[in-house]
Amino acid sequence: MADWLEHSVQVEVDAPIDLVWSLWADLEQMPRWMKWIESVTVEPEDPSMSHWTLNAGGWEFKWSAKIVKTIPHQIIQWESTTGLANRGAVRFYDRKEGSIVKLSIAYDIPGILGQLMDNLFLGKAVEDTLNESLVKFQDYVTHLNHSNPK
Repeated sequence: MADWLEHSVQVEVDAPIDLVWSLWADLEQMPRWMKWIESVTVEPEDPSMSHWTLNAGGWEFKWSAKIVKTIPHQIIQWESTTGLANRGAVRFYDRKEGSIVKLSIAYDIPGILGQLMDNLFLGKAVEDTLNESLVKFQDYVTHLNHSNPK
């Protein structure tokens, strides 16, 4: 088995589940809040397939992913099909006055990074970045929600 690292982070968002879901389900918006995600392109002929580019400190990784499970307002689950091996899920919890977003990611440590960095250091850097990204998402959604009240 490869050296996989797994992380789960979550954030509470002051916005209704409909808004939170619609933003996250539009994968091409992901670079607005995910720090290392440079681009996401969804295949028009198959919206379950997407192509990702991650750029972290000069290291660039690409992969294609397939959404393997979707339950509206509850879960989006994916796994990579080519490139950087990864899988995970985003879960959504409706709290009436707000929403909770829980992101769980597992990835195979790319060989070169595994040789250069300690797994604990790499794991902490990734987890810190995921937390920062969810806080950025929280701020982004909260701003949208308050500037466009119903």
